[in-house]
Amino acid sequence: MPACQFSTGLFLSRPRAPYAVDAARSRGRLIPEPDSPSRSAFQRDRDRIIHSTAFRRLALKTQVFVPHEADHFRTRLTHSLEVAQIARSAARALGLDDDLAEALALAHDLGHTPFGHTGEDMLNELMAPYGGFDHNAQTLRIVTKLERRYAAFDGLNLTWETLEGIVKHNGPLLKPDGGLAAPGKGGPAQAIREFNAVFDLELSRYASAEAQAAALSDGIAYNAHDLDDGLRAGLIGLEQTGEVGLLFEIGREIGALYPGIEPGRAIHELVRRTITFFIEDTIAESARRIAASGVASVEDVWALGEPLIGLSAPARGADASLRAFLHEHIYRHERLRRIRRDAAEIVRNLFARFFSAPDLMPEEWALAAGQDDASTVRRARIVCDYIAGMTDRYAVAEHRRLYGGAPDLHS
Repeated sequence: MPACQFSTGLFLSRPRAPYAVDAARSRGRLIPEPDSPSRSAFQRDRDRIIHSTAFRRLALKTQVFVPHEADHFRTRLTHSLEVAQIARSAARALGLDDDLAEALALAHDLGHTPFGHTGEDMLNELMAPYGGFDHNAQTLRIVTKLERRYAAFDGLNLTWETLEGIVKHNGPLLKPDGGLAAPGKGGPAQAIREFNAVFDLELSRYASAEAQAAALSDGIAYNAHDLDDGLRAGLIGLEQTGEVGLLFEIGREIGALYPGIEPGRAIHELVRRTITFFIEDTIAESARRIAASGVASVEDVWALGEPLIGLSAPARGADASLRAFLHEHIYRHERLRRIRRDAAEIVRNLFARFFSAPDLMPEEWALAAGQDDASTVRRARIVCDYIAGMTDRYAVAEHRRLYGGAPDLHS
C-alpha cells in the first residue's frame, strides 16, 4: 500500500466510540499530502466533495421527478443533502465519526446519470458489450479520475476510508475466498477492480459503521421524500397511504393530535414522523447489535462478517411495505413511465451519435475518444463518461443540437 499521511490531531473533535473510524489513524491517500492544521482528513474529504463539479451538477439531475416539473421536487442534490443530515444524526448518536458519514452520504450519488435510474439503466444496456455501467463504480471514477481540479492529481485524492465506503457501503463485493458476494451479478465493476489493484479497498470485508450508516440513511431519505413528492404531485392521495401499516398508524396519530389539519401540513407531518421512526429504530437496533457483537475497534467492524448498522425486524417489514407501495403507486405510474420512455430515447440517441462521431463532443472529450490508439471499448467508455456527467437540462439541449429537437419530458 502506498505511503500514508497521518493526521496530527490539531483539529477539534468530539470523543468517538472505540468502534468508530479514527481520522487520526486514517490509512491515508493514494497520493500523500500534508495534513491540514484545522480540519480532519474526513472533513477535507467532505469539503472536496462539496466543491466538486460533479456535486454541483446534482442540482439538475432527476431524483424521481424531472426538475422542471416543479420547483420543489427533490433533485439528486437535495436528496444527497437529506441523506447527509440523516447519516450525520445517526452517526453522532452512535458515537461514530459523523464527518466521514456525512462525506459518504454527500458522495454516494455523484455517479448518477441524467434522468435518474432511467439514464443508468439505458447506459448499462448500451455499455453491455463494453463492461456495463454502474453508478457506484462511476462515482469511484469521478473521485479518482474524472474530476480534474487539482494540480498534483486527477480526481479528489480522498482517503482510503472514504473510498472504501463509496465502493462497499452496500456490503462486500467479494467473499473471503475471492468468490462473488452476490453471485449472478458479474462481480465488481471494471473501474473498481482496476483501482483496487492500485489501492486495495479490501473488497471482501464490510465497510465501516459510518459507511453502513450512510447507506441506510439513503434508503430512509428516498422512501420518505419520494412519498412526499408523490403526494404533492398528486400521483397518490393521503387516503391511499393507509395501505401501509406504518403510515396508517402515523396518520391516525396526526388526526388525533390535529383534527382538521390542512393537507399540506398533514403531508409534512406524515413524512417527518416517518423519517423519525426509521432514524430512531436505526439507532436503537444498531446500539443493540453493537452491544451484542462486542466490537471494540474499527478492525472488529471490518471483520465482523455482517452489518453492524441496520433496522430491527419490524422496521424492515415496514420498510419493505413502504417500498412496495411506492413502486406500485409512484414509480410505475403512467405519468412517470411516459417521461422515462422519452428520457431513455434521449440517452440512447446521444450515445449513438457521439459514438459514431466523437468530434461532436467538446474538444477534450473528442480528442480522447478519437485518438488513433483508442479502442472501441475505450471510445465507448469515454462517451459513457461524458453522457453520465450531463445534467438533465444539458442532455436535452445536446439532443436538440444534434437532432433538431427533443422530447419535452413533461408528464
